[in-house]
Amino acid sequence: MSRNYKFQNQEFPYFVTFTVVQWIDVFTRTAYRDILVESLKYCIKNKGLKLYAWVIMSNHVHLIIGTTDKSMQDILTDIKRHTSKTIIKAIQENLQESRGDWLLWFFEREGKRNPSNEYFQFWQAGSHPIELFGDKMIDQKLDYLHNNPVVAGWVGKPEHFLYSSARDYAGDKGLIDIELMV
Repeated sequence: MSRNYKFQNQEFPYFVTFTVVQWIDVFTRTAYRDILVESLKYCIKNKGLKLYAWVIMSNHVHLIIGTTDKSMQDILTDIKRHTSKTIIKAIQENLQESRGDWLLWFFEREGKRNPSNEYFQFWQAGSHPIELFGDKMIDQKLDYLHNNPVVAGWVGKPEHFLYSSARDYAGDKGLIDIELMV
């Protein structure tokens, strides 16, 4: 991994992305999005995560994060490990999931390709952290993150998308308590 995509300075916020293997559209289901939301809330409360902005798309997640004490890499590793196991379990237990067998087969196949994996692989390796060291860069990443659902054609305005911090930045209350970057 290049030096440009590692957490270098814990003092700055970082823009991170994590993606479902092969860009599979898993987060079309509310139950799976809610698992991720609950994991972020838990990490804010219990692991020192500072969440400044977030959006859950159908197959990837963008966050702007910081930390109070624990390393950002450790927090992200915990989030990815927990959500992957919990989402796989939810797929296994949800008899109404029309794609369940295919999803499990696919995640198992991807897991077998990764020698450091236990069984299934849900997330692609890495989180592509980008250090945000200036207001211009922060504004650009906030706009990019919040406009993802608009560009995807899901909503007309960023604040109309429930699974995003855009509501908070528009003066409304979102699903997760965040720290505004203004």
